[in-house]
Amino acid sequence: MQVILFDIDGTLISTGGAGRDALNTALEVAFAVRDPHPVFLQGRTDRGICQEYFAQHGITATEANWERFQAAYLASLEQHLTSRPRTLLPGVQALLAELQALPRLAVGLLTGNVREGARRKLTHYGLHERFPFGGFGDLHPERDDVAREALAAACTHTGLDLRGDQVWVIGDTPADIRCARAIGAHVIAVATGDHQLDELAAAQPDVLVTNLTTTAEILEHLTSGL
Repeated sequence: MQVILFDIDGTLISTGGAGRDALNTALEVAFAVRDPHPVFLQGRTDRGICQEYFAQHGITATEANWERFQAAYLASLEQHLTSRPRTLLPGVQALLAELQALPRLAVGLLTGNVREGARRKLTHYGLHERFPFGGFGDLHPERDDVAREALAAACTHTGLDLRGDQVWVIGDTPADIRCARAIGAHVIAVATGDHQLDELAAAQPDVLVTNLTTTAEILEHLTSGL
């Protein structure tokens, strides 16, 4: 059995900044914060991003405030998604179709998005049904913990006691590479997000590709342990 865990933003889809704008809208709607200080978003979890916003703007980091922020974010996300063109990144549809047809493979998510945000984004792009399990950014400020959650979810989904070396992570940031290593997984880094090839190479993925259009090559790596 092999498990394939996909990041979402910059790996499967490009929302044209819809997620970032929804976060900013949530701050304004829930806490009257306009023009928030810039926060680095790539490769981070929604929980970690929220914590940084709260620290910068003097908002107490209570569970109630997190729930308030998350509700405002989800309420605005749909609007921001529908106001932009739908962009599936190159090679995504073909690769997912090939993976779905192969036996002894389980395909899930390893994303910093909260679970409901991931569902809404992937539903908007017609991809949600392809990912029956995963790790999400609802609870964990650190992405390494999301990787551990994703591995546990894969074990539950398959009913197997899986090892990290049975897992491939596909993502577009150095954080995807680091969190994969936290569970002993292999990594394909794809330069379809905001990080250049040399930045990704410095984080030492197992495989580095410009995009996901080289389906046969990628499948050879992903199925090497079967």
